[in-house]
Amino acid sequence: MKNKEEITVLFDLDGTLIDSTEAILASFHFAFKDQNFNFTKGDEEIIKLIGYPLDYMFENLGVEKNKVWDYVDSYKANYKEVSEAQTVLLENAKEAVALAATFATLGVVTTKTTLYSIPLLKNFQIWNYFNTIVGRQEVTHPKPHPEPIFRACEALKITPNRDVFIIGDTKLDLIAANRANISSVGVLCGYGNEEELSTFSPNICNDSLDAVKLIKRLYFKA
Repeated sequence: MKNKEEITVLFDLDGTLIDSTEAILASFHFAFKDQNFNFTKGDEEIIKLIGYPLDYMFENLGVEKNKVWDYVDSYKANYKEVSEAQTVLLENAKEAVALAATFATLGVVTTKTTLYSIPLLKNFQIWNYFNTIVGRQEVTHPKPHPEPIFRACEALKITPNRDVFIIGDTKLDLIAANRANISSVGVLCGYGNEEELSTFSPNICNDSLDAVKLIKRLYFKA
């Protein structure tokens, strides 16, 4: 039987533990208006890209590559103001983190910057469960590159292995896990769908709590 120090669970944020769709959309529209960009696509086009870095999102929404960072700056200026008010903790997320902490060491691996992630985790009173957080600022290559997972493992002083799990709602999380040679669980409470997620992981659950229960069952009898 494994002890707590031998099992690691890394959580994605958006779509896995929190729902910040309202804040994200508001900040994109603010950036478009602030930069005088005529955005003619619908919100669903923005939502499809959630999980990718902001510069990638803006470029894929039609912004010229040499201007994307101006849009990112406008986005962040608005997001800083609205993120807490327009973000909610997903159902069962707090219970998932609390349960995971009873048998594993926890971390957060997100494409959101830590500057905004940490206040949200503190606001929802789950920050103290985590031993590390790796955001966009800490890496050169975000998910689906394995670098964020490697950085989290380095901070936790462990080697990536099959006793390290990432729980995430998009293929980016699961691809990163495969490339890092760790385990993964896809969840259906966010932005990915079952058909897409099951392409990259054999473990698909409804939400983060079900994912944590699945991981626990792998090591401990019910």
